Amino acid sequence: MTVKENRAFSEMLAAAKSRLADQSPSEIAEKAHVFFDAGHRVFHLSSLGEEITVHYPSYDIEQELDEWHHLVILHYLDMADGTPMEQRMIPFGELRDGLVRGGGFDRTCEQTMARYFTKKPLENLQMVCTALGASIESSNADLCAVLPFLPQYPVTWKLWLAEEEDEIDASGRLFLNSSADHYLSVEDAVTVGTLILDKLRQQYEAMFPGIKLLHIIFDSV
Repeated sequence: MTVKENRAFSEMLAAAKSRLADQSPSEIAEKAHVFFDAGHRVFHLSSLGEEITVHYPSYDIEQELDEWHHLVILHYLDMADGTPMEQRMIPFGELRDGLVRGGGFDRTCEQTMARYFTKKPLENLQMVCTALGASIESSNADLCAVLPFLPQYPVTWKLWLAEEEDEIDASGRLFLNSSADHYLSVEDAVTVGTLILDKLRQQYEAMFPGIKLLHIIFDSV
């Protein structure tokens, strides 16, 4: 990360902490569906199968996370308004103000899936998803995994494998719950999608080290 990016990140982190400082921790916990331990002054939540501890009032995170993952968690705590999740899934491009940035991520995600993940054994991908705390669901896709990024912010991964006899190409996409705008901005959503794809890559490499994965680049998003 460059000096300019480090400065931008530090400014965004400071701004997120400043916004949270004016809010009641119990109200934050209620709206974000996380647990606040008033005695120990910490929030408890889970993300992709990992238990996360957020200290109050510093909003530092105990576990070692990617710094953008840390920032997104704070943005989630700040933005969450308690809106119930709905039964409808949407692509990133259908987020509020998501036509350009969200749509760009949808295209990049599809390209990454088609180029890489669709060539992996289905049973391996299911194991990777399960290791990240995902539930495997029945759907019209060959693989449908609901990845629990945050309590009210699941991300659904659908993967369709190629069918040569029907001349159907392999493809894959990530979807959000249609309530997602009540919990994170479109910029944060793209960060979430990027983190998930990278986490899937890292988990695959860890579980199946004999297979080298192509690193995911999102500069075009």
